[in-house]
Amino acid sequence: MTTPTTGGERQNPAGVKTLAIRLEPDVHTQLTLIAQLRGSTITDEIRKALTAHIASVKENTDLASQAETAIAEIDREAAARREAIAHLFGNDQEATKPRASRGR
Repeated sequence: MTTPTTGGERQNPAGVKTLAIRLEPDVHTQLTLIAQLRGSTITDEIRKALTAHIASVKENTDLASQAETAIAEIDREAAARREAIAHLFGNDQEATKPRASRGR
């Protein structure tokens, strides 16, 4: 995607997000050259790099541990909110009912 698009061409397919990134001129030049040599586009090269980065992050056990901690905190917050709503509307039995846990 090395050529600018006009207003009419900016319609994204469903589920695709558009991001703007700032690159130092030398990084942009190198990325442009890589894309040209590979017969690709800058966008495709960035997508490949991000896919590789995400795959690398998924293998990081420290991050996986942090994700599990975040999930546990989300579950605690959700339980507290359910209980508050149940108390607010006088449905205390719903607040004390055990919730089926999601399989992980």
